[in-house]
Amino acid sequence: MAGGRRQAPPREDVLAAAMEMIAERGLEKLTMAALGREVGMSSGHLLYYFGSKDELLLRTLEWSEGRLGIERGRLLTRTASARERLDAYVDLYVPDGHRDPHWTLWLEVWNRSQNADEDARDRQAAIEGAWHRDLVALLAEGISRGEFRRVDPDRFAARLRALLDGFAIHVAIGLRGTDRTQILRHVGEFLADSLLADG
Repeated sequence: MAGGRRQAPPREDVLAAAMEMIAERGLEKLTMAALGREVGMSSGHLLYYFGSKDELLLRTLEWSEGRLGIERGRLLTRTASARERLDAYVDLYVPDGHRDPHWTLWLEVWNRSQNADEDARDRQAAIEGAWHRDLVALLAEGISRGEFRRVDPDRFAARLRALLDGFAIHVAIGLRGTDRTQILRHVGEFLADSLLADG
């Protein structure tokens, strides 16, 4: 109706706009007021929807992770060797470069989680758990096919993800002397030394 009340955009559109703002302007520019202007809502209306900026950030991360989860599933179920799919997993995990928006958001949510409630911590653990379970399953498959050494998939996955997290942080914050290409080379060498079956 002309002159009537404007309908709020779908929540997914708000989360997509938040992620786009992080990518284009950086996390420091993502305020409730700025996001409200972007999506045509008041900051008060956004607070009504999300309750706090912490909740907005966590919801945006969950939305982004959902999209990554679909991509990860596609990569891990394609017809290829376990090693090729492991390389694809690593490639998806490691940031694209300095200020990668997904990793910028992850680092902020991790930082804020020091004071988060149990629900927020559980939701973060669910995100981590999805990456971990997919990696464990891939490692177990590679071991059963004789592509990988007979390691404990769960323990190896925990160690590999810790290695990836450390390297990913270096890339995301733009630590001098590290870039994505170097990190992928380091991880490839680690996997060749510790996981690939001899022969």
